[in-house]
Amino acid sequence: MSTSILEDIFLKRSQQKKKTSPLNYKERLFVLTADKISYYDYDIEKGKRKGLKGSVDIDKIKCVETVVPEENCHSDKMFPFQIVYDEGPLYIFAKTADIRKQWIHKLKEVVRNNKDLAQKFHPCFWVDGQWLCCHQEVKQALGCRVIESKNVCRRISRKPLPPTPKEDEACVRQEKASRPLPPQPTPSPAPPPSSEKTVTAMYDYTPMNPQDLPLTNGEEYTILEMSDTNWWKARDRHGQEGYIPSNYVVEAGNELEKYEWFCKNMNRSQAENLLKKENKEGAYLVRDSSKAGKYTVSVFSKATGEAGGNCRHYNICTTQDGQFYLAEKHCFGTIPELIHYHQHNSAGMVSRLRHVAALEERHAPSTAGLGYGVWEIDPRHLTFLRELGNGQFGVVKHGKWQGKHDVAIKMIKEGSMSEDDFIEEAKVMMKLRHPHLVQLYGVSTKQRPIYIVTEFLSNGCLLSYLRETLKRPQPIQLLEMCKDVSEGMAYLESQQYIHRDLAARNCLVDDYGTIKVTDFGLSRYVLDDEYTSSAGTKFPVRWSPPEVLLYCKFSSKSDIWAFGVLMWEIYTLGKMPFERFNNTEIIDKLLSGYRLYRPQQANEKVYRIMQDCWREKAEDRPTFEVLVSYIQDLLYELQEDNSEIQTSWRFPEIL
Repeated sequence: MSTSILEDIFLKRSQQKKKTSPLNYKERLFVLTADKISYYDYDIEKGKRKGLKGSVDIDKIKCVETVVPEENCHSDKMFPFQIVYDEGPLYIFAKTADIRKQWIHKLKEVVRNNKDLAQKFHPCFWVDGQWLCCHQEVKQALGCRVIESKNVCRRISRKPLPPTPKEDEACVRQEKASRPLPPQPTPSPAPPPSSEKTVTAMYDYTPMNPQDLPLTNGEEYTILEMSDTNWWKARDRHGQEGYIPSNYVVEAGNELEKYEWFCKNMNRSQAENLLKKENKEGAYLVRDSSKAGKYTVSVFSKATGEAGGNCRHYNICTTQDGQFYLAEKHCFGTIPELIHYHQHNSAGMVSRLRHVAALEERHAPSTAGLGYGVWEIDPRHLTFLRELGNGQFGVVKHGKWQGKHDVAIKMIKEGSMSEDDFIEEAKVMMKLRHPHLVQLYGVSTKQRPIYIVTEFLSNGCLLSYLRETLKRPQPIQLLEMCKDVSEGMAYLESQQYIHRDLAARNCLVDDYGTIKVTDFGLSRYVLDDEYTSSAGTKFPVRWSPPEVLLYCKFSSKSDIWAFGVLMWEIYTLGKMPFERFNNTEIIDKLLSGYRLYRPQQANEKVYRIMQDCWREKAEDRPTFEVLVSYIQDLLYELQEDNSEIQTSWRFPEIL
């Protein structure tokens, strides 16, 4: 084991691999050796190092620099610095300026002989899909500030004729005289919540109440107020003002979201289904890659020699100076320029980009509520269409709000829920918004039974989808389902929310096969004693860890255990966990170390993730943030193992 050079406890910021990734901060023990910088979970009370959370090889580090702290930041975030490597920046917060200076000095010393040291860096943070310093939206974009060298004399002294001592002294005096003053720390250019900025609408929006402002796809709007995360006050070009859903707009500029060929949050399986349905030579789309911060071009062709045609997936690569390419000979400053070129030239791809894959309907994302400030829904505005199922709280029906918006309506049977407590909590729950959570729109409490109104997902519950709809899925498709759930749960974890009843039956599937978690936190309001007692059949024993079975101790780590069981459900296409045992037998077996077997479709690496979720001690289980990272890496690796071919240097990289 390498000798430790430095050790210290720092605050670490999550790497925010996507715009949707939760941004959070964790205390970690950092250990620097000659080979790696590693960070560990740490028990402060016992002064004991725990599980390894991550590491960076020294020879992969490209840059070590300070970071300008964000405006009005907390005192524990005043001294940030960054370690830049292939994955992007690792942000660390030291407790004092002296400690930061010591670490930066030592890190620069150990990386000084690295081959790919950067010449430029980003002095401000990467936040929500852009650099705060230069507003570039590519994480691997070249830095915007030159790294100042302090080794001028040493470089001069390497010339064939070394200078005399007098010349050395003159060089030092000259360097001191000409050395520029260090740059003054500049505040983050991110606009304050009340500042005006211009955005472009990505979807049409019809106002749901008098306070709202209509949106037209492609039109520009001025943002006047951003005090509510989900609803911004805006003004249109005619001077009309009102509230708009913040996830319906993007900042005006060169964003990918405004192009019809870009399909945000679409995975590989969904892209293939869409392209094969299109069934046109050269049909294509651009989507987020499973590799964080990268994009993929997916193309359909009938010229592959395979019956019915096939899809090819090409990574959009980046040069050292931030240029984009599919074929290395053809580099472009922006992705739209790259796409325009390949619409006319295949340049090594299976086909040129002929037809944008036509979504039947570009689904607008869910809004947090049915209008700004609306959480109480008038039952007269609800129309019931058909019954979807019968759950713990009562009947769930598909319905319409105001005759045109699809919603799901839970009709809460009296006596099943602590209603007053839930109604207060619902106001908070409505503000939770994530692409992999079922959106709560509001509640109807003026009558009995009360209604809970949520987003409607056409493919129903994941458990039924696995058992009845999914036919011969590929391993990548199953892992993508796990990734969807893990990202939704990572967001809940970042908001300090505990689900308590995570299982396939409590996830839903939309038109495109995207998985969303539902009913998070509802089990807290159950009044049925059977549901909360391990002796009763309704208690989710099969998804519960030892600390819940023994002490009813719920935490995000008990959700982690349940997620492992949910992964098992996915990989067995909906089998009942521990199907041969009753509840009492399950508890005895779990406490004696017995775990669910490896499903046939799960390889050893996938099963190892499940096993990590089922560690006996809660503190030994990973967080959802870590699980998302595991699954993303495994998904990319699985795609490489499955079909990636590295062709000649001048041709595109095929996934």
